[in-house]
Amino acid sequence: MKLVTAIIKPFKLDDVREALSEVSVQGMTVTEVKGFGRQKGHTELYRGAEYVVDFLPKVKIEVAIADESLDSVIEAIANSANTGKVGDGKIFISSLDDVIRIRTGETGVDAV
Repeated sequence: MKLVTAIIKPFKLDDVREALSEVSVQGMTVTEVKGFGRQKGHTELYRGAEYVVDFLPKVKIEVAIADESLDSVIEAIANSANTGKVGDGKIFISSLDDVIRIRTGETGVDAV
């Protein structure tokens, strides 16, 4: 099993959610986060004063999946989150040792 974590631009969340549902992903966790990568933030103008925005708003999506779904999930996220501009985000893949569904006690892929 794998845990796929994607950091994307907030306005792409609906596109990514739809793309994941098309490849049969049944659940996900979404968190609003802030951060920066190579773009290092940007400057904005507010009431005539310029200020630096160091941490940009992003959305973190976490999806636990079976190993055989990995390629289709990565492709769905990458294609739907892509704008072609700096700051589109990253996808991280981690191995999951086990998953346990609290309500039923199911483990492994059955719990996903």
